[in-house]
Amino acid sequence: MAVVIRMKRTGRRNRPCYRISVADSRFPRDGRSLETLGLYDPIAGDKEKQITLKVDRAQHWLSVGAVPSPTVRSIFKRHDVYTGDFEPKPKAKRDRSGRKKTTATGTRRAADKNVRTERKSARQAERIAAKRAAAKAAAAGAE
Repeated sequence: MAVVIRMKRTGRRNRPCYRISVADSRFPRDGRSLETLGLYDPIAGDKEKQITLKVDRAQHWLSVGAVPSPTVRSIFKRHDVYTGDFEPKPKAKRDRSGRKKTTATGTRRAADKNVRTERKSARQAERIAAKRAAAKAAAAGAE
């Protein structure tokens, strides 16, 4: 289960308010949450009343591997909760060892296409040369 710390929108139209909550990443944004860590009210006039946060619970969830969203991360940094120590693990790169090797002109398919194009142009050149020879022979026979 991947645990994330994100904001759930509450409040009315044109008057947003957000709950900072811990949830499974598969849950919808405004759906079920594991725990509510605080409240963020961007419209509040007083800067101190904009954010209420349970700092100890936030540090607990970060220590057990919860990944904050970018907005929550910036809120945590402002309140000295998040110092960047709990970075998520980088995604593992896919193993592409079974893929076809590339050539100087690109992929093998592109190289095969180039070979086919060269053969086709050689056959066309032979046909044109044969038509010219036949036309010369016909012109020489008509005289």
